[in-house]
Amino acid sequence: MRVSTREDLERAERRALSPDATFSDASLGRARAEEPDPLRTCFQCDRDRILHSKSFRRLAHKTQVFLAPEGDHYRTRLIHTLEVCQVARSIARPLGLNEDLTEAIALGHDLGHTPFGHVGERALSHAIARWRGLDPDAASSRRLFVHGEQGARIVELLERDGAGLNLTREVVDGIRLHSGEGRASTPEGRVVALADRIAYVCHDIDDAERAGLLSERGLPEGPRSVLGDGSSERIETMVHDTVRQSAGTGDVRMSPTVWRAMMELRAFLFENLYSRGDAKWEEPKAYVMIEELFDHFMAHPDEVPEEYRVHDADRPEVQVADFVSGMTDRYAVHVYEQLKIPRSWRRRRG
Repeated sequence: MRVSTREDLERAERRALSPDATFSDASLGRARAEEPDPLRTCFQCDRDRILHSKSFRRLAHKTQVFLAPEGDHYRTRLIHTLEVCQVARSIARPLGLNEDLTEAIALGHDLGHTPFGHVGERALSHAIARWRGLDPDAASSRRLFVHGEQGARIVELLERDGAGLNLTREVVDGIRLHSGEGRASTPEGRVVALADRIAYVCHDIDDAERAGLLSERGLPEGPRSVLGDGSSERIETMVHDTVRQSAGTGDVRMSPTVWRAMMELRAFLFENLYSRGDAKWEEPKAYVMIEELFDHFMAHPDEVPEEYRVHDADRPEVQVADFVSGMTDRYAVHVYEQLKIPRSWRRRRG
């Protein structure tokens, strides 16, 4: 049985991939130099480090859209991540891009998400602004906590008890810039950014239908006429369109018609799902919970685990945001109950 070495894999990339791909042997490297793995390329190592990280495992218990859903088939942040990975690889493969890099970025793209989805992100931005004496409602304050930046911070600094995962610069760049804060430097990173939108636009409709909040017939006719009926057909339309439009261009893009249809469907979801009261009735409670957890740990910094106090000793609000944002939904609820509900009442309730 012949063993393929890292050098064999790197030569195979040079033979098989598009000239537009990001090649492992041309990586910009890591923040801290280390000996290359003898059997895996640098991007394969990054994928494995993310997959085995604590922050990746926590995604299984973080909200995608619905807070505390009653049912086994609603998506968590982990399921969304795996779906983004599948969509991204389906685009990268026919374009001859580096699937290992694509997969690593996709698996890591949402590591920085807070408990309770985007509401937790907004609550932490508001809390940090208050602590710094800024106007919490100012546009700049609303961006004080951004999950893409936090994801990069996790892999660079917070994982492994403050040592970070020491990923390649290409993977960190793709994680940081996947959600519109900028444009990834690699085509693989841009594939993941687009796959993220494709996945959540399609799959959030599935969950909304399961919850009885939306129906296929209630979706706007314009996007349906372009993208098709049902999530599978819409994903296929967008993936195929992206591959056709990107081939030979050195970039990653959709046709204007398909892009407009996707964005119209996304706008419909923001108006009819993401901002809908009966879909989001738990959000105000989650928002208050995150802010009060932040305030508690700012007042009791000794209760923040040591692994979150390795960095930024002069910025305690950053340390607290690191700790609170890393919590799963259920752990945040547990900690909140421990702080807010009298012990005697908890015993009686149990």
